[in-house]
Order: sequence, then C-alpha cells, then structure tokens
Amino acid sequence: MSLTRSLVRLVREAEQHLQRICCASSHMVLHRRLKGNNKGQGSDSLFSPLPAKPTFNPDDINVGEELGGQINRGDLLRVLNMFYKRPEIKRLCQEKGLDNRLFHQAFVSFRRLCMESENLPVELHIILSDILQESGHVDDIFPYFLKHAKEIFPHLECMDDLKKISDLRLPANWYPDARAVQRRIIFHAGPTNSGKTYHALERFMTAKSGVYCGPLKMLAVEVYQKMNKEGGTPCDLVTGEERRFADPDGDASNHVACTVEMTSTSHKYEVAVIDEVQMLRDNCRGWAWTRALLGVCAEEIHVCGEEAAVDLVKDLCMVVGEEVEVRKYKRLTDLKVLDYALESIDKVRPGDCIVCFSKNDIYAISRQIEKRGHECAVIYGGLPPGTKLAQAKKFNDPNNPCKILVATDAIGMGLNLSIKRVIFYSLIKPTMNEKGEKEMDTITTSQALQIGGRAGRYGTQFEDGEVTTFKTEDLHTLKKLLNSQIENIEAAGLHPTAEQIELFAYHLPNATLSNLIDIFVSLSQVDDANYFMCNIDDFKFLADMIQHVPLELRARYVFCCAPINRKMPFVCTMFLKFARQYSQGEPITFDWLCRQIGWPFQAPETIMDLVHLECVFDVLDLYLWLSYRFADLFPDAVTVRDMQLELDQVIQLGVFNITRLLRNTESPVSNRTGDAEFELTPAIHHKGSLHMQANELLDEEINNKPSLRGPNSIGKQGNKKQWNSSSTSVSEVDTDKYVKMMNSSVSRHGKRSLTSQLLKKGLITAQMLAELQKEWESQQARPGFEDGKSDDRGNDVQTRSRKYKRTGTGGRKRK
Repeated sequence: MSLTRSLVRLVREAEQHLQRICCASSHMVLHRRLKGNNKGQGSDSLFSPLPAKPTFNPDDINVGEELGGQINRGDLLRVLNMFYKRPEIKRLCQEKGLDNRLFHQAFVSFRRLCMESENLPVELHIILSDILQESGHVDDIFPYFLKHAKEIFPHLECMDDLKKISDLRLPANWYPDARAVQRRIIFHAGPTNSGKTYHALERFMTAKSGVYCGPLKMLAVEVYQKMNKEGGTPCDLVTGEERRFADPDGDASNHVACTVEMTSTSHKYEVAVIDEVQMLRDNCRGWAWTRALLGVCAEEIHVCGEEAAVDLVKDLCMVVGEEVEVRKYKRLTDLKVLDYALESIDKVRPGDCIVCFSKNDIYAISRQIEKRGHECAVIYGGLPPGTKLAQAKKFNDPNNPCKILVATDAIGMGLNLSIKRVIFYSLIKPTMNEKGEKEMDTITTSQALQIGGRAGRYGTQFEDGEVTTFKTEDLHTLKKLLNSQIENIEAAGLHPTAEQIELFAYHLPNATLSNLIDIFVSLSQVDDANYFMCNIDDFKFLADMIQHVPLELRARYVFCCAPINRKMPFVCTMFLKFARQYSQGEPITFDWLCRQIGWPFQAPETIMDLVHLECVFDVLDLYLWLSYRFADLFPDAVTVRDMQLELDQVIQLGVFNITRLLRNTESPVSNRTGDAEFELTPAIHHKGSLHMQANELLDEEINNKPSLRGPNSIGKQGNKKQWNSSSTSVSEVDTDKYVKMMNSSVSRHGKRSLTSQLLKKGLITAQMLAELQKEWESQQARPGFEDGKSDDRGNDVQTRSRKYKRTGTGGRKRK
C-alpha cells in the first residue's frame, strides 16, 4: 500500500511539473499568435481542457476488479506510458483533431483519471487487465482515451460545425435580400476634388428612394442638410449616436444619409451611394464598406472612390454576377508641387494649411504662428464635429482675420476648406499594421494625394492649389509620393457577425467572448485573393475589460462594438461603469451621468482641461451610441444630446483660445502636456479624481512630515481660479521657489518629497498647499488635537482638507 501511495504521489508531482511546462508553452504560443496574428501557430493553443474528476464508488463495489482482477498501479503506469509513446496513437489523434499539445494535455488528464480513480469504468478495467495479461494490445485503450479527450475538449465533437460557421470564403451569400435584386453598379473613380461624389449625389437626389453611406458623421450630416435645404428632397439622418427625421412628426423619409456602419441590408432602395470605397482596405473599418457593397438592397449603386479600388470592386461583384460600369473623373483644378520648402514659420501666408501628424506639433506650430501676429484655426481628429466646423468656418470666412490653418490629416475627409497651399510639417505618421502593431512610417501615396488635394478646392477663392513641405529634406520624398501611381487595393476587410459568435458560444459555452473571437479568427477560412480579416484588437480589449461583468452574450457583443478610443483611460473607465450599471438593471440617468463627468462645464484653462473635455465629449457620444441600442436603460438621450451641444460650445471656446491654454500649460503652475500620440495618464483624464488624489496625498504628507513646512508656504487663501494653471504670476514664482526649498529640505531622507513632486507635476499649487498647511497649524493649536485628532466641533481633521466641491473641470470651491 505504501508503495502504491508513493507511486501515485510521484505521478501527481510529475503531472504537475508537466502541466506547468505545458501551460507556460501554451501561454507563449498564444501570446505569439495574438501579437503576430499568425494563423500558422494553430488554433488549438486557444482551447483549455475542462477538469475531469476521478471516480469514487460509495458502495465499495468494483465490478471491473471482480471480472478482470486487481491491477497494480505501477503496471498500469507502465502501460499508459507505452500508449503515450506509440506514434500510431499520435497519428490517430491528429486525425481526430488533437495536435501534439492537445494530445499531451488529454493524456495527462486521462492518466490522472486512471491512477486516482478507485473504480475504473468496467470496460476500461477489463481492457487494461487483458493488456497486462498479454491477451490484448495497448492500442485497445484508444477508444476510451478519445472519449475522455472529447469530454475535456468539447470542441472536438463540433469542430466540423465550428469550421462551417467560420467559413468566410463567400461573404456575398450572407445577404440573400441583395442577391434577390438585379443590381447595377456604377463606379465614380477619381482623385480628390474631381466631382465624383457630386455626380453620384445628383442621381441620389432624383431617385424615388435612396441611401447615402458616408465614412464620417460630418459627411452624412452635410448630405442630410443639403438634401433638406437645397435639394428639396426629404432626407433622414442615421448615425451610430443620432437619428433625425425630416418629417416633424417623425415619419421615415424615402431618403437616408447614414454612416457606412449603419447601412441597412434589409431595406430596399432605388439608389445607394457608397462614398470613399477605397476604405475597403482599412484594417479596422474595412468590413463596413464590404458589407455595404455586398449587402445593400438597391437597384442602382453608385460607388465613389480612388481608381485603385476599381479592380477589387469588379472582382467582388463578378462573384455574384454583377457588372461594374466605371466613370473616370479628373481633378477640376490644378495642383502644383512647389520646388521649395517653407523652412520657416515667418514665410506663412494667407490660405496656408500646415499639416501635422502629432498633437504636440499642432500646439507648437499654432503658438509660433500667433507669436508672429497671425491668427490661426486648429483642426484635429479629437475635436467634436461642431468645433471642427466652427474652425473651418472661421478659416473660410473672407472677413475673418484668421487666414492660416494648422491641422492633422482629419482635413482629408468631411470638410470643405478654402486652402491655397498645403504644407506637410512632416511625412512620418503613426500607423497600425495588419498585425495590430503600431509603427511610425512615411505616409502612403494615397494619403499624400488625399491630404495635398485639399489645396485649391473647386468653388473656393483659389483657382489652383499648391503643396510643399516644411523641411527641405522632405520635399524630394513628397514629390516622389505625389508622382507615384497608387497601388491597387488587393483585399477587402471582413469581421465576424454577432450571429456567428452566438453560434460559436452555443458550441463552446465555457469560452469567454475574447476567446470565442480568437477561436473564430484562427478557424476562419478567407478567400485570401479578395478578403482579409480586420484587426479586432479593440474589440478584444473591451471584451476583456468587461469579462467579469455579468452580461448576456448579445449585450456583451454590442458593448464591445462601441466606437471608443481605448487609449483614453477616462473613456474606458466610463465604458466599464456603463456596463456595470447595465448588468445590474439600473438606468443610467442624466443625474448619474452628471455626477460622473463633473457637469456643469467650465471653459478650459489649460491644454489638459481641453483634452479632458474632449474625453467627456467622447463619453457623451458613447452614452448616445448605447442609448439607441439599449433605450430602456439609457433613457435620457435627448437631455444628454443637449448637454453635448453645450460642451461643444465650451470646447470651441477653448480651441479659439488655444495659445492662451498653451501658455497656461507651460507655466510652472501647471507643467503638464500630452504626448504626440494622444495618450494621457488616467489621472489626467479624470480631473476630479486627480485632484482628490492630490489632496489625499497631501494629507498623508502633512501628517507624516509636519517639519517640512517652510516660510514660503504661507500665503493668502486664493479664490477658486487659483486652482487652475492660469492663476496669478506671483504663484508661479512662489511655486518655483517652493519646489527648490522642498527638494533641498528632504535631501537627508534620500528621496524627493511627495509634496515637491506634486508641485513640480502641477497637480497642486503653492497657494493650495499654503492654505492646507495653515489650516493644519490652526488645528494643531486646538485642545484635544493630539489625543482625538478632531476639532472642537467633532470633525475629522484629516478630511477637512478634502472638503472641496468640484465645479466642472475648471476648479474647486470650498463647501
């Protein structure tokens, strides 16, 4: 008995060691596969075995032992190891869907079951007994091993079904309504400013019914307004966050302007317009254009985009027997590449647009321009649509002194701008490759033409356009880009649908949503000649974030489709709060939302204030997006939209005064700047929690080190504006002196004072610290301070310094 126990113990230890090695190997394989999106790594690394417990007989009757005799555990282990080493067994397992990794995991589980079970299944006991008595063969164990493997890896039973569900080789078959219509495809091919979209919209306007599918909300709104005001064609607006009806009574119109993701594949139209179809190649959003092209139910489809997409569109339509008529357009105005670079901000002139691919560059250039006495407009992707339009209107207005624009590539689509000369400040742009990895690379020919082509737009005051670079060394590269032929688009994006994921979940009920997506992608079969799987890292990021939140699969899928920037921690935090509230069945009301975002809003005083307000705007966008999918638990969409319009006005005010915000940010009082990639720390994003954290840390600092008070720390109590970085210039000097004093006073401790770190980072000001320390001194002088740490009114002294009430994003006031 002691020998048997020793064998069992040794087997368990060996199994645990092997399991650790296997898990580590599995983690590395999965990490490499997810990082590289390499299907060659195999999908089996995504499956984890279910636990299998040894069997125990409460009746103490071992039928197998009575029929086949008792089996020695040592002999049993020897037989099982012989089975594991058989190459024929491994080959049979591979035919059944068990690769080397899964085979090993299944064998470890099967061996544990055999060694630890008091009573083996009768048939297995007899087979093992026959093998030990040399009347059977070790391969006879295989049926029982395979049965056990299917129990711990349920996907083996439904692998064929999973492969059928994830077969994406014929996406056109997903849209039977569109296949039932004899569709006519007309491709309007041409560069920027060639009138291709104009001609498509002319047909859209005269049709009995139609849908416009645009890449941006601003373009959809522009078409909506143009149809209702200028064209006299009633047209509704449908975006992810908004619904507008042309009819005051809310009756649907025959024409709809929508963002491409919101395109209906069930409603029938006479005419459909799909704008910027070259976005088929986009690694993140390409699936939406593929869906619109293959799935929209319209008799006549007008596709607008670059000529580089013509061949791909023809190939996709040829599969379903549809021919494509191509109409080519030329640029309406001349575009000239200058032979010289700008080289200096002093050489800017009215009508110039300086294009940057970094937010820091936008800040630096705009400040340099205004230092030289020029007023400039600023446009970048993080701004609300209303603010972008306001800046564009300011720049386009001939009576406005603002004649220079500083912008990112956000001007490439959706804005009509009166630009004479486009100046590329840099040609290096952060991009996302097909593996989901961030890279810094030179812009493509398509991007150079899209952005540079905004100069000399037809119908503006300029009859032609010019394009150049800021740096002389970039000019040759720009000329090469603009003179190059745009490479043909080779493939269109695809994305798993909610229905496909639900079918996967039916077969794999224990898998997480992120794991289901991974398995789907790994098993998917795609026609590589025409399609590719879009990057789903953002989807998986959100799925992992809310995995612990109890949600139904469909609701979880919808939440993970939310269009948010995962680089914005404040937005992600609110997304998680929304999911938690929803899971608890608690309505996300206007009042609840106000408490989270710090409404009412105040005009920003620093760039950090402005960036935070942009994040708040994204949170309101997220609320509205969810409100049209879960209207019962997001009931205050109308009120939130009004709040968003108010916030848009506040952000506009901040952008109009962006140079003042920059000066405030660079002052010693608020020495905080965002990085070039629009990433900020969570504390900066959530300004309220940042200030509360600073107060709590200050309490700890003052409690632990009261001797660090210095003569410069005593000052007058400031008003609430002294909380901002735009406080008095005296505070800037005092802060500088105080930082030096604090640093020197704590040098003997071997580390920098926490207070000095907060001051240096701009999280607090010297006035705030002085007020807190003055209050602390007054509390120390009161009786009972040392004993009870409370004042004569029974208040906890440590909470006194935190008794502030947030007043929007600008500052705090005493209660």
